[in-house]
Amino acid sequence: MDTTSQKKIIISILNILQSAESSLGGTRIARRLEDFGVDLSQRTVRYYLQKMDQDGLTHNLGKRGRKITLRGEEELKTAFVIEKAGFVASKIDTLTYLMNFFLKKSRGDVIINISTIEKEYFSKALQQIQLVFRAGLGMGKLVALGHPGTKIGNTAVEANRVGIGTVCSVTINGILLKEGIHATSRFGGLLELVKGRPFRFTEIITYDGSSIDPLEIFIKGGMTSVRQAVITGNGKIGASFREVPSIAVAKVEKIKTKIDTIGLGGILMIGKPGRPLLDIPVSEGRVGMIVAGGLNPLAAVEESGIPTVNTAMKGLFQFNQLIPYWEIKVN
Repeated sequence: MDTTSQKKIIISILNILQSAESSLGGTRIARRLEDFGVDLSQRTVRYYLQKMDQDGLTHNLGKRGRKITLRGEEELKTAFVIEKAGFVASKIDTLTYLMNFFLKKSRGDVIINISTIEKEYFSKALQQIQLVFRAGLGMGKLVALGHPGTKIGNTAVEANRVGIGTVCSVTINGILLKEGIHATSRFGGLLELVKGRPFRFTEIITYDGSSIDPLEIFIKGGMTSVRQAVITGNGKIGASFREVPSIAVAKVEKIKTKIDTIGLGGILMIGKPGRPLLDIPVSEGRVGMIVAGGLNPLAAVEESGIPTVNTAMKGLFQFNQLIPYWEIKVN
């Protein structure tokens, strides 16, 4: 096996461990590798894990399996871009299928983004976060909070920082899939609002060709104007474009109403069968759908001059552990 192929396998294993809520054994890793199109025997997986332990990318917990190390996290960030092309699309599909949220019972795992902010700036940052949620420009109304030195799910929050988990828009894909509806994620982009209503996409990045979540790029590039959209109704926010089967539109509308009720809302627009939505053409027999970016509240924080560290689609998190954004308290 050539070096490039080996590198891809290592990146896939690291991605699986990073997305996991807890440590994983070789058997479970081998099964999840199949979702990435990698078919390896358990013996071969053990070989790779031993090598990754030696390189400091993973930590062997014995019978409890492996977990990714800080060095492993860094390897994911700096891996060759060409090897990670399409990485976002692959991660969307993987997390969508791993979700076990059941809408009727409002129970199970959803997908979250995780962001951290220096503790001294958190009070000011919280004001911006709450304004965005109040304006309905985030994903629903629920968040996870990680105090300094604690964890959000399986992610540790540094002692001098506060962690915020926001619901990722890919959660919508997982909910629809459990209801028998396959949503195709086409791209993430900057959605221009005029008088509070979606007007057009000004920038788009397709998931198939991206190694980084588009909204992470737009936030760090200073390309969003979420605060302006909140205050004046005019601005650019993060959003994604999806397609669903035309035959399922009525059911999708009902699901939208339900997820809005339980605090997971984020669907901004649903188009008409076979018709363009905001001038974006859709495939025959499909309907366009626009979903707000889960990281929009953090974009507003960045715009206010407070640095953030954001990781989209960080992993799965129990829905019943989320809290309404207005219950966040500053210690």
